[in-house]
Amino acid sequence: MGRSIELGAAALGAPATIDLEELLATRLLVQGNSGSGKSHLLRRLLEQSAGFVQQVVIDPEGDFVSLAARYGHLVLDAAECERDLAAIGARVRTHRVSVVLNLEELEVDNQLRAAAQFLSALFDADRDYWFPALVVVDEAQLFAPAAASDGSDEARRLSLAAMTNLMCRGRKRGLAGVIATQRLAKLAKNVAAEASNFLMGRTFLDIDMARAADLLGMERRQAEMFRDLERGAFVGLGPAISRRPLRVKIGGVETEDRGVAPKLLPLPEAHEAEALQSLIFAVGDTPAPPPRPLAPRPERLQEIFASIEAPPQAIAAPPPELTEEEREAAIEDILGQMLGEEKAALQGAEALHRDFQLRCRIRRLGRLTPDLGDFRRRITIFRAKKAFPEGADEEAWGRAIDVAARLAGDMQSVFLYLSRAAVAGQPCPGDEDIAKFFGSASPSRARRMLGQLEQTELIVARTDFDQRRIIAFPELGLETAA
Repeated sequence: MGRSIELGAAALGAPATIDLEELLATRLLVQGNSGSGKSHLLRRLLEQSAGFVQQVVIDPEGDFVSLAARYGHLVLDAAECERDLAAIGARVRTHRVSVVLNLEELEVDNQLRAAAQFLSALFDADRDYWFPALVVVDEAQLFAPAAASDGSDEARRLSLAAMTNLMCRGRKRGLAGVIATQRLAKLAKNVAAEASNFLMGRTFLDIDMARAADLLGMERRQAEMFRDLERGAFVGLGPAISRRPLRVKIGGVETEDRGVAPKLLPLPEAHEAEALQSLIFAVGDTPAPPPRPLAPRPERLQEIFASIEAPPQAIAAPPPELTEEEREAAIEDILGQMLGEEKAALQGAEALHRDFQLRCRIRRLGRLTPDLGDFRRRITIFRAKKAFPEGADEEAWGRAIDVAARLAGDMQSVFLYLSRAAVAGQPCPGDEDIAKFFGSASPSRARRMLGQLEQTELIVARTDFDQRRIIAFPELGLETAA
């Protein structure tokens, strides 16, 4: 046995250990439903091994940033350094710095892209820097899904490729994947299959219990035991843990877990109701919270960011002042150029927005360009107007735009696309056409969007006697043609 660390207690109070050197060679898969103690297990593993090996944590919820204060991990806020993640990842590998990549401020699509970019930088490091490192990925089913996920197809493909490289080819490069998931059934099989060590926690779905039993070499009839596991209890197996299934109670941790389950708190007293009512219905804007202070970077890490934060060599001349009409005309022109390109129809809003911002910088429109939310609204209206037939009821179309403003994201796109057909007296578009309109290639996702939109009661879907779909708009008094 090499360097062993203590995970907790096994049967009769004997210590349950994990061989760190064996783990680096054989990887680890952790599974358990929400509340089973997965994050607590990962935290225990990270704390116990912090002094022996470099650690890289892919953290989608910001649960592990507290490791910085106690163990010196560098917290990388992906929302602030998204464009530099490839360079940062290479320097992290070179200087053997333990880091937590905090993805909580990003949308799902950007989380997948950021994780893929960072993991790829670790994987592509020069052979001289193939030092051993634990790469811990929490909520791995987000980054290596077994089927289509909430992110765009391109982002999912990039993320899945990076996770596959980590688990399948990372060992020779010193990268030991430690992945945790709530659902084995939602995790890509080729990623899960590369782990030789397993820690299986509480789970209730038959398909997940069956897969957990298979991975542990247990009979199917024994799978029911996973329902009875208490929080923080896992069954472990693998060359780094035990040659036979071993029940483990995970030990305590020293750092704060931000993902801990909420506790019950007393509600306000009855005599405070009047004061609370005046507070909730107070007239006026609520003051914005103060900006979050950035943690100072340790001096020993400054070299990692040296080239990234190099001062500019020259100061560009200020952009010319534009009137509001000129700015809007320029934005409309940029949107027309972008959306006129053939491949734009299958790009997600986030990818299009990045391209849009770049084009605005080239046209020197300044910093007051539409943010992602406003950009989504603009491209939705632009696309709908582009195919708006001549002679249609423009007043009804204006009412549809006002109603759509109450919706968010892709739901707004779907509503406008459908209402445009109703205003023009056209049949309801098919699932593939709807998906393509809001930048997806998945008809099933379009159907899910229709279901969500129907729950808002802004549309009502029905079929006629020939099983043709018709969409009615109660507020507009319109419906699509048969």
